[in-house]
Amino acid sequence: MQSLCAPPLHFPATAPRRRRILKTVARSARAELREDNDPLIQSAIHSASLRLGETNRTGNLSHISFYTKKVSNLCKAEPLFIDPYAACFLPPSTNKKPNIHKHQQQQHYCLATKFIDDKLLHTAKRIDGLKQVVLFTDGMDTRPYRLNWPSSTMIFDVSPQKVFDIASGKLQGVGARLPKGCMFFHLPVESGDIEQCLRSKGFSGNRPSIWAMQGLPLGSQSSFEAILSAVSSLAMNESYLIGELPIDIIDQSDLEKWMEKLFMSNGFKVQIVNYEEIAASLGVVLHSQVNNEKIMFIAQQLRLSDDQMEKWRQEFERVEEDGDEQGFEEL
Repeated sequence: MQSLCAPPLHFPATAPRRRRILKTVARSARAELREDNDPLIQSAIHSASLRLGETNRTGNLSHISFYTKKVSNLCKAEPLFIDPYAACFLPPSTNKKPNIHKHQQQQHYCLATKFIDDKLLHTAKRIDGLKQVVLFTDGMDTRPYRLNWPSSTMIFDVSPQKVFDIASGKLQGVGARLPKGCMFFHLPVESGDIEQCLRSKGFSGNRPSIWAMQGLPLGSQSSFEAILSAVSSLAMNESYLIGELPIDIIDQSDLEKWMEKLFMSNGFKVQIVNYEEIAASLGVVLHSQVNNEKIMFIAQQLRLSDDQMEKWRQEFERVEEDGDEQGFEEL
């Protein structure tokens, strides 16, 4: 007797597909867990949140009653800068509404960001021909994409590889692009030999360059000293180094005196930049006059780079050889 029950249905592809989905979900969960527990990634995300807060800030906060007067005294009508990519690094649930606590926290960081942005662009636009920009960052720096770099700019980002890998994927996901005619190179800070890495990517100490440091994880005073030494060897005469230095890694009683001595020993003339002066020039009223976490500086290279010295040595030897040959002919 023929069974009236329908034969069992078989979907041979279902189980493998389910396993693939589960594996994808598991990888995603592990990635999120890694991001949540990694201090370098969390620090970079925090800085991105400060840039997002500045991007979304406006002076029109009168509709929020408990901000009304206090915030209006702290805010300019317009943001100091716009970072259209900062949001891609943050979870979708991030609160994008302005608040007084967030504003107080982000003021010094955003003032420094604006100061570095302006100095980088101003200097790059004054360089004829190929321009070289070296950024020491946390891996989620968006300057290569959000700033209007002149054509023929080579941008080198020195940052933690794992943070950069995450940031790079998210920037690609939102369609971030370099300005036309610009080139970008990433160098993992873990490589140790920054000087060699930069040279391998095409950096030349015979061409002008500008250097900036903001967000790069520095574990100790010696790590900063090593970076400064590398910059001193590579940076052409009259090149600039701009940035923020974490105060907590410096074991010195007189910080400014130590910085002046350190920079001078590496061929730089350094100037400490006051956040108050930056704020005043931009029409911003600082809620807190003192930044106990960072010190801002701008330094100019007074020496010749190693490449310039080598070029000068070769030229000197050529002149000497030409002189010897001329003297021999006279004899």
